[in-house]
Amino acid sequence: MNTSPPSPRRALRDLVPGTLGMVLVGSSVTVSRSLVHAPLFATQAVRYLAATLLLLAFARAARVPVLRPRGREWLWLAGIAATGLVLFNVAVVRGVAHAEPAVIAVAVASVPVLLGVVGPLLEGRRPSRRILVAAVLVVAGAVLVEGTGRTDAAGVAWAGLALACEAGFTLLAVPVLRRHGPWGVSVHAVWLGAVMLTVVALLTGSPAGLLTLGPAQWAAAGYLAVMVTAVAFLLWYRTVAAVGAGRAGLLTGVAPLSAAAVGALSGGGMPGPPVWLGLVVVVAGLAAGLRPQRAAALRQEPGAQDRAPTSP
Repeated sequence: MNTSPPSPRRALRDLVPGTLGMVLVGSSVTVSRSLVHAPLFATQAVRYLAATLLLLAFARAARVPVLRPRGREWLWLAGIAATGLVLFNVAVVRGVAHAEPAVIAVAVASVPVLLGVVGPLLEGRRPSRRILVAAVLVVAGAVLVEGTGRTDAAGVAWAGLALACEAGFTLLAVPVLRRHGPWGVSVHAVWLGAVMLTVVALLTGSPAGLLTLGPAQWAAAGYLAVMVTAVAFLLWYRTVAAVGAGRAGLLTGVAPLSAAAVGALSGGGMPGPPVWLGLVVVVAGLAAGLRPQRAAALRQEPGAQDRAPTSP
């Protein structure tokens, strides 16, 4: 592993894929509204199956080998699929039955703090105080953007599960990213998720509902498969592999900003003052946590281990 700190240019370059990935994830909020009345698990199963085929085609065109998992790697990859793809969808759907959507969104927006603590520990490093302070700022800004909402005890529990699942999507990839890289992790997590969702769809009897989907709903599912799954997964895991889960976690604050922007551009109206304030706070948090540091500062800072590892 190369232990020298990255140059400012490289540091910025490593963050770009993850930022673009979170922009795509944020855009999915508006797109997903077209699928409110679609059969959830069956539609998601089709989405991830299509994304698997696309990822395999992309990998073949790019001549990137996709290694077969071995031993405990199956557990890590299955964990990504089960938490980040299957349980997360269940938590969101069940959660909004007990809480306003903003409650779930705020819970998910808290993921930078969780990644800032747990991510470095999984990577064998101490959490950086600078990253944690920046994560708190990003979360605070995201809360301002998303707003708050009413809930009950069950809603809080589902929101907590959604937060854990969103964090698991990144944290469970840390042990397998070195060997499999962004391509392998994306391919295996997506096809495993497709299998799990297919089983759930069959058990719940929802596949027949696919016949009722219209052109707009299929277009939305296609966008989610191509841009929010195949492309965004690759972009996200590329940044996680390059800079570590702690720093990459800050970029999740970009998603609510993207969701607000896409919502406004699609006819949702201009956001109010709290949203603009939240945008400023998120940007301040990102600037504080992602700015490149000089080698001397890295050696002196107690959390210096939070610098980016070399990607596999």
